[in-house]
Amino acid sequence: MISAILGFSFLTLLSACDSNNPSPKPNPVPTYYWSWVSGSNAVNQAGSYGTQGTADPSNVPGARSGAVSWRDSGGNLWLFGGNGYDSAGNVGYLNDIWKCDGTNWTWISGSNTVNQAGSYGIQGAADPSNVPGARSGAVSQLDPYGKLWLFGGNGVDSGGNSGYLNDVWKYDPATLEWTWVSGSNIVNQEGSYGTLGTADPSNVPGARDAVVVWRDSGGKLWLFGGYGLDSGGYLGYLNDVWKYDPATLEWTWVSGGNTVNQAGAYGTQGRPDPSNVPGARGYAVTWLDYSGKLWLFGGNGYDSGGALGALNDLWTYDRVNWTWQSGSNTVNQAGTYGTQAKYYPSNVSGARQKAVSQIDIYGNLWLFGGNGYDSGGALGALNDLWEYNWSNWAWISGSRTVNQVGTYLPKGAFAAANVPGAREGVICWLDSTGQMFWLFGGFGYDSAGNYGLLNDLWKRPVRLHPRTAKTPPGKPVMLAN
Repeated sequence: MISAILGFSFLTLLSACDSNNPSPKPNPVPTYYWSWVSGSNAVNQAGSYGTQGTADPSNVPGARSGAVSWRDSGGNLWLFGGNGYDSAGNVGYLNDIWKCDGTNWTWISGSNTVNQAGSYGIQGAADPSNVPGARSGAVSQLDPYGKLWLFGGNGVDSGGNSGYLNDVWKYDPATLEWTWVSGSNIVNQEGSYGTLGTADPSNVPGARDAVVVWRDSGGKLWLFGGYGLDSGGYLGYLNDVWKYDPATLEWTWVSGGNTVNQAGAYGTQGRPDPSNVPGARGYAVTWLDYSGKLWLFGGNGYDSGGALGALNDLWTYDRVNWTWQSGSNTVNQAGTYGTQAKYYPSNVSGARQKAVSQIDIYGNLWLFGGNGYDSGGALGALNDLWEYNWSNWAWISGSRTVNQVGTYLPKGAFAAANVPGAREGVICWLDSTGQMFWLFGGFGYDSAGNYGLLNDLWKRPVRLHPRTAKTPPGKPVMLAN
């Protein structure tokens, strides 16, 4: 069905992707539209949980932002936590787990009420009664065995206290059991950095949210930045890089500062250097290319002059050196949109935080929304969709101005007039074929122009096209969040 919507077969795509044909003919101008799938077109909706473990068309998570998500091998979306509404319409931190098969939601585990304390159990031991405390702004990654690894966030600890967390959890979807792996069960812990480049059992990142995470080919987890506590217990934006080895359960401080609010050291654009480092920031977006190199875009943090604001700089990190690739080294830049669906060297997404990103099957980046600057330099919530082909940006859909309301035509219809309202803190994923882009929730505008938390589910076919000669070959690693 998806290939019919896209207008060409998957075999045709594979043929066009052949390395002997690096510059295929461009596809016709696409007519890819949004479809409103489920959830409400009004803000601040309570959750409809139904019976735990049972899918039902009437089930839907409460409106929320700052959740974490991942996709299993069957293409199902999994959702954990966030800040939002429970079954009674109370707002706060959540620790519920949901699964969506593209049609129905299933409440899997966790509580249907807000602000639940964590039940940590014995460190290293899985138990049906274990559950992380409710939280928002955590990060997650899947390991090669399909298990979820969860780190930090802003939420509730074992004693019911609210604050920043640095706990590491593992979740097994087969057994539905959590394991507290490392970190503290108490909020607001400062970082223990140890010696740069040296793993140690006593090392641990400070408690934080708004961090970015990725997994390398050897199964090690990497963290960058966020908003939290440094080595002295001071609170602010961070630019430290950490590596975590699930085999030894040890952290290594790899690069960046051990104190908050560091300015960026940009160096020469396009040139790696050991002294380069992005400024401290939170709420950036990341993705991996085929070689395992990290790409980092935007966020809210510090530029080259130490000014605080929204960023639109693009960086790569090869686990040794950072390279400033494009975008500005100063904060609060307006977007340059160009002509819709056209790549131009001058195009650039405006500075923003709390956007979301995914990689399609050809390695192109898809970036949606966030809170930032539009084409006129106005600050607000965004609903623009961008594509990056490893050399240039293209504005694909949505508005070039901030604070747009959503247009919700009848559920299930792909229509040109459909568009999600501007929002931040949304979750997104691609289906198992990499050909359908999905969005859920966030904090933004509904159909009536009200601003609040959302629980609407949207999908849109991806404009697939083979790589060009400038595009790195091979299928990149898909990020979980």
